[in-house]
Amino acid sequence: MIKLGANTVLFAGYDLETAMQHLAWAGYDGVELSAIKGMCEHLALDEYQNQVAQIRELAEKYKLELLAMEVASLDEGRLLKAYEAAAALGIPVVNVGPGGKSEVAEDFDRQVALLNKLADRAAEHGVKLCAKAHVGQCIYNTPTTLRALERIQSRGFAVDMDPSHIFRAEENPVEALKAVVGRVGHVHIRDCLTRDRGPGAPELQACGRGNIDLFGYVRVLHEAGVSVAADLEIIGAKDYELSRVAAIAAESRGYLHACLRACGAR
Repeated sequence: MIKLGANTVLFAGYDLETAMQHLAWAGYDGVELSAIKGMCEHLALDEYQNQVAQIRELAEKYKLELLAMEVASLDEGRLLKAYEAAAALGIPVVNVGPGGKSEVAEDFDRQVALLNKLADRAAEHGVKLCAKAHVGQCIYNTPTTLRALERIQSRGFAVDMDPSHIFRAEENPVEALKAVVGRVGHVHIRDCLTRDRGPGAPELQACGRGNIDLFGYVRVLHEAGVSVAADLEIIGAKDYELSRVAAIAAESRGYLHACLRACGAR
């Protein structure tokens, strides 16, 4: 089953309840909590114990499943807190970037070993550590993802597949997904209009506004029988008016829901 969620980073300029309320109104199945230091900390890991009860209450109030958490950082101390928080909240997935620089062999070797180690620690907490191919980092396309998967055998690791980064790596995201779908544990999803380094303005990241075949992408997930959360991840809207942010969330959910219906996943 494919569950539709949204990363609360889209509502970086607003509090967590505002984010969850508007995502519930838009019809999402759940949320990914943003714990990204320096960008959006709806979940403050240094004091997560003080938020557990509130977050559980909000999830129940708005009937939203806690699908994932994004930390981004590979700082071990921070990730251990993330695993503890995830276990306390019943969150199954913690998402990070791979770090390092593209085409630097030493960076690739170091970061892959680190991911394997940190995934073992995730497994100790009953959590999956998911990392995605990321523009400019040591894992940035399908070949580097496959190379990493050959080395990372931890049961606590899975791929976070993001079509926008694969698209900007000059690949076809649908074909790329087919190559790794058996190891996918989470999906970050948004659209892209161009193959520029950045994802574009927030409204152009809305699903259906760009040039990625998101219907084909969703169909591959469905036909593979993958049980996964597909969480909308749109960045850069911190200074947007609430109505504008809510519109992006609703537009994207409507488009993705239509894709799911069209391929028989709903």
